[in-house]
Amino acid sequence: MKKENHTAVSEFVFQGFSSFHEHKLTLFVIFLTLYLLTLAGNVIIVTIISVDRHLHTPMYFFLSMLSTSETLYTLVIVPRMLSSLIGLSQPISLAGCATQMFFFITLAINNCFLLTAMGYDRYVAICNPLRYSVIMNAKVCAQLACGACSIGLLVAIIQISSVFRLPFCDREVAHYFCDIRPVMKLSCADTTLHDIVNFIVSSLVIVVPMALVFISYILIISTILKIASAEGRKKAFATCASHLTVVIVHYGCASIAYLKPKSENTRDQDQLISVTYTIFTPLLNPVVYTLRNKEVQDALHRAIGKKPLA
Repeated sequence: MKKENHTAVSEFVFQGFSSFHEHKLTLFVIFLTLYLLTLAGNVIIVTIISVDRHLHTPMYFFLSMLSTSETLYTLVIVPRMLSSLIGLSQPISLAGCATQMFFFITLAINNCFLLTAMGYDRYVAICNPLRYSVIMNAKVCAQLACGACSIGLLVAIIQISSVFRLPFCDREVAHYFCDIRPVMKLSCADTTLHDIVNFIVSSLVIVVPMALVFISYILIISTILKIASAEGRKKAFATCASHLTVVIVHYGCASIAYLKPKSENTRDQDQLISVTYTIFTPLLNPVVYTLRNKEVQDALHRAIGKKPLA
C-alpha cells in the first residue's frame, strides 16, 4: 500500500551500484575506459565526415547526426554514474532529475528514428539507385533528422509532464540515473495509469521505427537477391552490414529494457541491462563503422596521410 501521508521530496539520491560495492573501483575503470573510447570514437567519426568530401553523402550525414546524439546521450548519464562509483555522488534535485530524464528520453528516441532514417537511405540506395540523389536530397535529409529530434522532444515533454506530476514519498532511486520506472516507483500515488501510458509510448517509439527498418530490409534483401552477379550481391550486402549490426543491438537492448513486464527482472538485472544501452551500445556505433566500413577506413587513411586500403 502507498503511504497516504507524506512529506514533500525535494531531491533524490541514487542507489547506484550498491549491490556491487566490492567491485566499484573495477567498474569505474572499465566504464571510464569505455566512456573515453566512446567519446573519442564518435568525435573521430563526426570530424572525419565533416572534413572528407568523399563522405558528404546522406548515409554519412545521418551517421554524423547519430554519433553526435550518442555523444550527448552518454554525457547526460555517464559522468554522474562514474562519480557515484568513486564515492562522489551528490543528491539530485527534482528539477535536475527531470532535466536528466528529459535529455535521456529525447536523445534515446532521436537515436531510434535516426537509425530508421538510415534504413530508409539504404532502401533508396539499393532499391531505387537511379533516383537516389533526387530522393535523398539535402532538404529531405534535414527534414528526416529534424523529424527524429522533434519526435524525441515531444515524447520527452509528455513523459516528463506525466511523471513529475506525481507526489513522491521516497528519495532513493534504485538506479544510477533518472529513468522513468525507477522514479515512478517512488511515488505515493497509484501509478497504474502512468505505467500503461509509459508502456504504450515506449512500445510506439521502439516498435514503429523497428518495424519500418524491418520492412526496409525485407525490400532491400528481395532486391539484392535479384542481382545477377555474386560480386554485386556481396557489395550490396556490405553497404548495409554496419547499419544492420547497430540496428539489431540497439533495438534488441531497447526492447529488453522497456518492453518486458516491469516485475520480471531484479534491480541488479535491470541495471546490467541499462549498462548495455548506456555504455556499450554508444561504443558500438564508432567501432562498427570504423572496423567494418571501408569508406570510413579510407577516409581515416587519407586524413593521416596514408594510401586508402586496396
